[in-house]
Amino acid sequence: MKKMRAMVLEKCGAVETNPLKLTQIDRHEIKRPNEILLKIEACGVCHSQLHGIEGDWKDLGIPPQLPTVPGHEVVGKVVEIGQDVTKFKVGDRAGITPLLEACKECQYCKEGKEYLCESSIILGETLKGGYTEYVTVTEDFATKVPDSMKPEYAAPLFCAGITAYKAVKAAEPQTHKKIGVFGIGGVGHMAVQFAKVKDCEVIAFSRSQSHLDVAKRLGAIDAMQFSENQDEFLEKLKEKHGLLDAAIVFAPSDIVTDTAIKAIKKGGMVVIATIGKNPSFVAFEEKTIRGTLIGSTKDMEEVIKTCNEKNIEVVTEVFPLEDANKVLKKLKDSEIEARAVLIP
Repeated sequence: MKKMRAMVLEKCGAVETNPLKLTQIDRHEIKRPNEILLKIEACGVCHSQLHGIEGDWKDLGIPPQLPTVPGHEVVGKVVEIGQDVTKFKVGDRAGITPLLEACKECQYCKEGKEYLCESSIILGETLKGGYTEYVTVTEDFATKVPDSMKPEYAAPLFCAGITAYKAVKAAEPQTHKKIGVFGIGGVGHMAVQFAKVKDCEVIAFSRSQSHLDVAKRLGAIDAMQFSENQDEFLEKLKEKHGLLDAAIVFAPSDIVTDTAIKAIKKGGMVVIATIGKNPSFVAFEEKTIRGTLIGSTKDMEEVIKTCNEKNIEVVTEVFPLEDANKVLKKLKDSEIEARAVLIP
């Protein structure tokens, strides 16, 4: 078997202990006629991978097995295709979201919500992950990427981008709707732009001044420092803008979610795109709380089209594959402005 370099997680641990080890593993090869083989050009580094690697989400069954190769937002070049493949040819560029595979038979798959499939296979939760050099995927779960998109731009679109796009879509955007984005990192900075494309008035919230600066530059009408002094924070918001029509929460913090619910008007909506305790709210205020999870293959195609046509900016920092532990530590310490990308 041919070999490839991979950053392998044998045992969960704090990123300070360098849990990912540079290893030579067997190169993935096409085994089914509908598969393509990608030579990975770039893989984004998602905050959820940090939780999985450090063992924070063991109670959620993440990672489901060890050893594993993390990484679930990948873009690469097609170097080989199975005999039944019609969607791609050798030389095309393609990307993969966290959804590596779904059954295509269950009610969710038939409704076009394959990302909810109970028997889905997730990229980066087995030895098939993005922190390596090659990966295989069936053609139905890969999306074409224009040659004009640089790898470090395209890769983050396949998790951060689709998560942001889907969350904004779930917030039911429309002209002059006042939407608050709580958490301006790798995902939030793209949500600001997707909401702007829909002519929404976007207000960004973050603890980090550098993230607030990014949000303002990308079109937010205001960028406010988040404070855990909830009464004071809400009072300041009401003075400046009144209550929000909708809020989208990307920050994995229960106090942020609770504050977002209180920051919307009666009849408003909160979209939660993170994990936390079940929030409480007053039923008589007719507020809607909605969860969201990545998106469908069709959604991903819309993300690529929108980014291509509307010049959505993706703020990235590029690192070599071998620096994965160092990058995760920087992410943990909030030293990454938006999205880190590994280049094999």
